[in-house]
Amino acid sequence: MQTNFSLAALADPQMRESEKILRTCVHCGFCTATCPTYLLLGDELDSPRGRIYLIKDMLEGGKNASDEVVKHVDRCLSCLSCMTTCPSGVHYMHLVDHARAHIEHTYTRSLPDRLVRELLAFVLPYPERFKLALTAGRLARPFAPLVRLLPGVGPRLAAMLDLAPASAPAAPAAPVALAEQRRGRVAILEGCAQPALKPSINAATKRLLARLGVEVMAAPGEGCCGALVHHMGREHQALDFARANVDAWTRLIEDGGLDAILITASGCGTTVKDYGYMLREDAAYAEKAARVSALAKDVTEYLSTLEWAPTMQPNMAIAYHSACSMQHGQKITDLPKNLLRKAGFTVKDIPESHICCGSAGTYNIMQPDLAGRLRARKQANIARLKVRAVAAGNIGCIAQLSQNGPAPVVHTVELLDWACGGPRPQELA
Repeated sequence: MQTNFSLAALADPQMRESEKILRTCVHCGFCTATCPTYLLLGDELDSPRGRIYLIKDMLEGGKNASDEVVKHVDRCLSCLSCMTTCPSGVHYMHLVDHARAHIEHTYTRSLPDRLVRELLAFVLPYPERFKLALTAGRLARPFAPLVRLLPGVGPRLAAMLDLAPASAPAAPAAPVALAEQRRGRVAILEGCAQPALKPSINAATKRLLARLGVEVMAAPGEGCCGALVHHMGREHQALDFARANVDAWTRLIEDGGLDAILITASGCGTTVKDYGYMLREDAAYAEKAARVSALAKDVTEYLSTLEWAPTMQPNMAIAYHSACSMQHGQKITDLPKNLLRKAGFTVKDIPESHICCGSAGTYNIMQPDLAGRLRARKQANIARLKVRAVAAGNIGCIAQLSQNGPAPVVHTVELLDWACGGPRPQELA
């Protein structure tokens, strides 16, 4: 794609990077075949190629974001299926993230839109606030039909209530002692939404690793990975979270070392693996961030490097839901399924597995209609398999697909922990 950016615009590192990305696009349109919003809406501007044209025009011309640009960029899930499909290697993720930051700086949203976004940015990245919000949500769920009628914010607030679990999560099972033979030393991203929604995931990870002789180190000061606000265009807030995590993990790296930084939510993993890029222009953090990104691994990546064997045979047919951030963002496709098969599960692929379930961070709140249509499509494909459970590696997908789904949705690592002597996941009891 030919570009005509001014020399003054290209003096900005972010603009230079976006210009390089735009020049790799050859207009082929392969991306339209796998884009969920184009699949649903049939509008070229709701395809990656269409959004690229809009973003190019906005950035190249130094324009403030228009209503049209905002509408179509907001509809993008950032599922990155287009990046898997693209034969030219267009790095759409970095381009659309730049567009969102530009929108945040140059566009004035409606008051209801601003209120919802401020609420999400204030609550979701902070576990204690999120836990309080979930408690309030459970109390307010009976009033969801009335909430939905509120002008401007109703459908989004109702979507929040729909996502809130009906009951508080059960306390995780007790940890197990570390095996005598030490085989590794890792940190685990505790995260923000996951501890509030499903603390059993990281608890299962720690139990499984302890049996395998892997020591899990606490990282004081670590928190939200920044993904939720990063994809809302709130770049400064996202980078603050990234720097705090880099500092926390660097202390562990320099005090005894780490074999890996494990992520149990693939959406977070895609972002942490991108810290090196996000902080590349920060002289104080660029090197440290690159080191952290190099150590970041999805938990299934790390488990695949260890020797282990199941202690029981579950003899259960399950479906594997490959989160977009896992298959498109991190290019991890077969590892989780191979681990589940090794553990004794019969694993079935979900039809249209490349199509997003509609979770996508805060997308199922900000775009509840499109997200609901994608969820229904995914759940219909799962129902055809007639499985006992669905395995997934991302908390957002788990919450999304658990809403009136045809089968319980369980994190991959909880199933592996069960097969290796841990408790049966609560959803399968």
